[in-house]
Amino acid sequence: MTNDERPSPPVTSTSIVVLTLARRIETELGAALAPLDLTVSRLGLLGHIAGVPGVSFSDLARMSGTTVQSVHTAVKALAAAGLVRDRTARAGSASTIEVTPEGARLLDAAKEAVSMVDERLFGPDADPIQRQVSEAVQAAFQPNRTPRPGPATP
Repeated sequence: MTNDERPSPPVTSTSIVVLTLARRIETELGAALAPLDLTVSRLGLLGHIAGVPGVSFSDLARMSGTTVQSVHTAVKALAAAGLVRDRTARAGSASTIEVTPEGARLLDAAKEAVSMVDERLFGPDADPIQRQVSEAVQAAFQPNRTPRPGPATP
């Protein structure tokens, strides 16, 4: 095969690049959270509960992008581990889920683990491209940021 016959390299897709980086981040986070007996999704659920005291199962399902049944199962496991409690756990009433002191301690430990992953993947010694991605993500979610003008609409 000559140089003229070789296929050209594929066009880089933003979706594929972001997905690839997301999988790497999730793998790193998973490894960092494993000693705490947490998964990324379990941490997310615990974080939602901590961030919205008294949250309902329906609200948790919406925030997590999952079903109410899945949230019930996950919250039941968190409650069995002593990380959350349902203050109104009785048939027929709306639930009020909150993090226990043990859950709050675990969240603090998880924040440290996440910070170490952030430092490794996006800190000063990280790959320069990953640092640029981090800066762009941080800038995009800064409060009071000036939105970039989008395409004009007719």
